[in-house]
Amino acid sequence: MNPDKLALPVGTTLDRFIMRKQEDFPYATGELSQLLRDIALAAKIVNREINRSGLIDIAGAYGIRNVQGEDQQKLDVIANIRFIRALRNGGEVCTILSEEDEEIIQTGNIQGKYIVAIDPLDGSSNIDVNVSIGTIFSIYRRVSPTGRAGTSADCLQPGTHQVAAGYVIYGTSTMLVYTTGNGVNGFTYEPSLGEFFLSHPAIQVPASGSIYSINEGASDSFSAGVAAFVKQCKDADFSARYIGSLVADFHRNLLKGGIYIYPATARSPGGKLRLMYECNPLAFIVEQAGGKSSNGRQRTLEIEPKTCHERCPIFIGSRELVAQAEAFIAQENAAGGAR
Repeated sequence: MNPDKLALPVGTTLDRFIMRKQEDFPYATGELSQLLRDIALAAKIVNREINRSGLIDIAGAYGIRNVQGEDQQKLDVIANIRFIRALRNGGEVCTILSEEDEEIIQTGNIQGKYIVAIDPLDGSSNIDVNVSIGTIFSIYRRVSPTGRAGTSADCLQPGTHQVAAGYVIYGTSTMLVYTTGNGVNGFTYEPSLGEFFLSHPAIQVPASGSIYSINEGASDSFSAGVAAFVKQCKDADFSARYIGSLVADFHRNLLKGGIYIYPATARSPGGKLRLMYECNPLAFIVEQAGGKSSNGRQRTLEIEPKTCHERCPIFIGSRELVAQAEAFIAQENAAGGAR
């Protein structure tokens, strides 16, 4: 018997993968590699907190509202602290833009070359009912000189300037999915070893699909173009799948094909999702996987941000489905049928 069969390889760890791929980075100095490791470390800690939340009374509302006007959950606060601490201690990041903080956060690392925009815990209101939630992050190279604090200009860069982006989904298994502009790879966490292992190499979103994800509770305020596209999906016997956690809905459609839509509505005329730390990172990922993302009229990554917490509509997923949705909106605009 071959003794090697008694101890089969466990796979490629995230650290080893990052090390091997370092030459693919535009700035191969090792700092971006370390920054990705810092994010992975914080994700492991947050994963631990989520898994024991029901045992130590850290689920539920924290009692205050964040800058978005949303009720903060206790785990929102914990995740925000964990990621900020990891990024500050790592030394590569000069400035952080977080969903949970109104102002940009200065880490004190004035020589740091990177900016991180992050939603520390997306979908956290679902934690009490054991629904998958996640973390979304975006990494930019600073444009201001080093040796001083980061500026708002560092944070307000279009999505085309991202050097890396990713998300962590805390579900039946915990996965980290990221891109540095050279394809998309997914890593699954093995808790007994405390490591992320490559499980989904070179992810490609199917060109089309049969899943549409939209909150149809707001259907009375959909524009004519959005309503027409949703009707087409129904007429084609698409499956409606809407979890209410952005990361979970996006992750499913990335792997299986489909479209996620959060359009402008009467209640949220500018859209609801945040451009810098929700839409841009997921748009970068989906494009690297062969998909498409837009606000219905313009490529998401080309939107010029005006404020740190800017919101925008999003149509994201399989290329053919997003293009079809854009066509319906263009027809609506041509007919003057927006309502």
